[in-house]
Amino acid sequence: MKEVRSEGLAASRNRFYYQDSWGSTSSARIIRHYWVPEGHPDAQVDSRLDPRLRRAATIAQERANARSKARCWHYVKEALVASGVISHLPKTNYASQAGEELVRDFGFKRMPVRDQFAAPIGSVLVFGHGSEGHVVIRTKTGFVSDYWTKNRCKYPLVAVYGKFSS
Repeated sequence: MKEVRSEGLAASRNRFYYQDSWGSTSSARIIRHYWVPEGHPDAQVDSRLDPRLRRAATIAQERANARSKARCWHYVKEALVASGVISHLPKTNYASQAGEELVRDFGFKRMPVRDQFAAPIGSVLVFGHGSEGHVVIRTKTGFVSDYWTKNRCKYPLVAVYGKFSS
């Protein structure tokens, strides 16, 4: 590919003209400014939370898939048990029921957090989405359940839960 400087082509400050491998003259728009998406700050450690919650976030991230398998609550339950935060698997089937069961049976408390990016590492976030819901664990740079993402969940945040050290 070579740059074409032909007198037959109108000079433009917004286009770059070139000759492709077949000898045709083509052009491409010149981008002079671009938008860099604003990143979100990394999550912070809340020293009041049980340190095993951070371990649960690590376990869940190690087991996460590239894409969702629609089994978020199952993966979060497994990570919480594997880290020792809870002694046995919760019995509820839907993520929308996760918070109630964690509070009732496992000593979790609802935290006064309204923004999912403000949740501390290891906290469990429950989102409303029909009767099923969605649940994730906060990691340092994102959220994990059956998959990992750094993006905001499109569903409304219902509550953030954590287990505090005794």
